[in-house]
Amino acid sequence: MPSKKEINFISKILEDLVLISGLSGYETNVREYLLKQLKNKKLRANTDILGNLICTIKGDNALPSVILFAHMDQLGFIVKKIENDGFIRVERLGGIPEKSLASQDVVIVNNKNELIQGTIGTKSHHATQQEEKYLVTSIKNIYIDAGFKNKRDVLRSGINIGSPVTYAPYYKTLANNNVCGSSIDDRAGCAVILDVAASLIKTKKKPTVHVVFSVQEEFNLRGVLPVINTLKPDIAIQVDLTLTSDTPDMINSSDVVLGAGPCISLFSFHGRGTLNGVIPHPSMVEIFEKAAKIKKINLQRSVASGILTDASYIQFANKGIATVDIGFPMRYSHSSREVCNLEDLINLKNLILTAINKIDKDFKLIR
Repeated sequence: MPSKKEINFISKILEDLVLISGLSGYETNVREYLLKQLKNKKLRANTDILGNLICTIKGDNALPSVILFAHMDQLGFIVKKIENDGFIRVERLGGIPEKSLASQDVVIVNNKNELIQGTIGTKSHHATQQEEKYLVTSIKNIYIDAGFKNKRDVLRSGINIGSPVTYAPYYKTLANNNVCGSSIDDRAGCAVILDVAASLIKTKKKPTVHVVFSVQEEFNLRGVLPVINTLKPDIAIQVDLTLTSDTPDMINSSDVVLGAGPCISLFSFHGRGTLNGVIPHPSMVEIFEKAAKIKKINLQRSVASGILTDASYIQFANKGIATVDIGFPMRYSHSSREVCNLEDLINLKNLILTAINKIDKDFKLIR
């Protein structure tokens, strides 16, 4: 059972991260926060050309090397047109669900890195026709109202074509150590691996671990690929959400429950235009199952279609990488109000740390 101190610590880090707007390709503010946290823990890190933040914790060179990563970016929009009357049209960046957009609060990042508040307009109920009541508004017809009088007013604010837009940053605590936020995916993963990194420096017997906060996952899963080609790890542990099945709309989709422990994916397949997924390396499944028994952590198992992580692509790099997706249960993915459980995050951190420390000279890389 995690302590109150652990709960408060992970909640504070997660809240800080969620309240930073960091669209895919515009992760600078998230990266700067994480870099500061790493420096506070006496950990050195560097950034590559694409913007990935890489922290290498040296270990035994005779052991397989590990990359542990989570993505910093979030999905959102890009400004594509400014109307003469001051309304702003956008294009989706990432898997934004159009059905969730009406009346959502958003922020637009201007050229001074300031957050300009706005809301997605929705037709007044009193003017809505019967045939319109049950229709989802297409992204082509969505517009942002930020209160501007005209196009000139918008441009003066520092907003222009190409400005990034995200859900308005939001974080609140719920009952039973559950929390709700605008970018739990995957700032929760970032909070977890940040905590793992701080603990790894205290561990003597371990492999070399590259802790990576990656970019552009929500934009075609591409950010971490250059890191893999540079570091050439033997093992990859990817940390992201796992869909729960404990809400009325998700019953029978899986056995994953919020607050019941971290998850391991045994199969993922996108199947919606992208024929890719991950069948985890057997040695990685074994080592995480052993770690769960050692720490007495309930390890939930997931099989899912329609979901994809950047682990899907990196597993084929170099000579092949022993890959596994490890996750935290989450509700309402890609909406402006995602929900996870803080105890799950702490148990996930302890699980990953134990699994990494179990990698020894007998670890089998050959499948």
